[in-house]
Amino acid sequence: MITKTDTLSSETYEGNHIYNVKVLESIFKKLSDNESEKNQKINIVHIGDSHIQGDLMTNKIRKILQQKFGNGGRGFVFPYQLAKTNGSYNERFRCNRVWSSYRNIYPAKSYPVGLSGIGLWRDTGGFVIEMSVKDPSYKFNTIQIITPKNQNMFDLALSSQTKFIETTERRVITHKIKKGEAISIIADKYNVSVAEIKKANQLKSNNIRAGRVLKIPTNQMRPKNIKTSEFVPLNLESDAFCHYYKSEKPLDKIYLIPGKEAPDYELSGLVLEKNTPGLTYSGIGVNGAKFSDYNKYPLFFEQLNALHPDLLIFSLGTNESFDKLESSDYIQRLRQFIKNLKNQNINVPIIVMTPPPSLFRGGKANHYVGEYAQRINDIAEKDGFAVWDLYDELGGLKGIRQLKTQGLIGGDWVHYSKKGYEKQGSLFTEAFLKAYDNFNSKK
Repeated sequence: MITKTDTLSSETYEGNHIYNVKVLESIFKKLSDNESEKNQKINIVHIGDSHIQGDLMTNKIRKILQQKFGNGGRGFVFPYQLAKTNGSYNERFRCNRVWSSYRNIYPAKSYPVGLSGIGLWRDTGGFVIEMSVKDPSYKFNTIQIITPKNQNMFDLALSSQTKFIETTERRVITHKIKKGEAISIIADKYNVSVAEIKKANQLKSNNIRAGRVLKIPTNQMRPKNIKTSEFVPLNLESDAFCHYYKSEKPLDKIYLIPGKEAPDYELSGLVLEKNTPGLTYSGIGVNGAKFSDYNKYPLFFEQLNALHPDLLIFSLGTNESFDKLESSDYIQRLRQFIKNLKNQNINVPIIVMTPPPSLFRGGKANHYVGEYAQRINDIAEKDGFAVWDLYDELGGLKGIRQLKTQGLIGGDWVHYSKKGYEKQGSLFTEAFLKAYDNFNSKK
């Protein structure tokens, strides 16, 4: 594991730092150019497990980096609520229909599990998905729809339009039953059937009593206006990766409705961007996920191109440690993950975050994450990725009791509190910006 002060090549690292930082030169150059020219989008994608799905650490990183480099938009979002799981509090999804879902952590099946790591689909229409942005700083001008093989499955709408349909209905009158009247006599009087009177009055038998008022559906017709609402589809454009809509004014709400020609509907996610330069920071996480779970689904790697990443960050390893996976096998799966990226021609800088400290049930020490952290640092230069050692920054197993005292780790000794995840986000951005400033000082 890299110690607090290490000399690597010509670089000196002190305190909280990113190791093998030289691989980040292309992203640092793009950030620096945009600071002076204000003409670029920089896209960072952070992939992980439950530490990432809740968007607590990533939201902290997003806010700090966007404050410095400009807010290019929210980035990738997914309707976790429709998949019956937790997600970011920055946006909310509601739908009038139930969706089927399947996570990549389950045995591999032919479900549309793509960029979000969660498949979400319906085989019938009749739905309206409302997406609303809760954080006003993430109002968007462009929304992109990502589907398997970029199929045209959805339309977008900004609002519903009220329509009135003119039709006719039978005129209904009333009749007060006189003593001695039978229902058949009343039916004959108005030239309607007994069955029609019974249906109009919800009668189960022919028995009626004097004094009751009956509704009589006559054979006379009268005009009637029926009020209906329908969503008016927007004109979408498309490219090789998605279908999208651009708006001149910022939006905080939009509706996804069934595409007219689609036989079924599979949603991999959405991308929200502003029409201004700056940085987007997309978090992709699945509760319980491991590198091997993402590796099961080629669609994930195919669709990652839709985000046009300039930097990838990985946060996986906690769940491998609870499987007691040997560190050599963990590294093999990490390398397979990177190979799958390169097979899709995704050749961008990578930062691997080591997994944070945790304990097994019963308070038993989890030595696996420490071993993973050591091996990640050992192979970083050879494999060409940077490392931020979260395990070391949080004090490793020696510091885990202090994390509890400070209210940073939860009662399960695995997941962290909101304060804990935000602390991790602050520490990472501190190291990232320190490396960036060092890059600029040497230009």
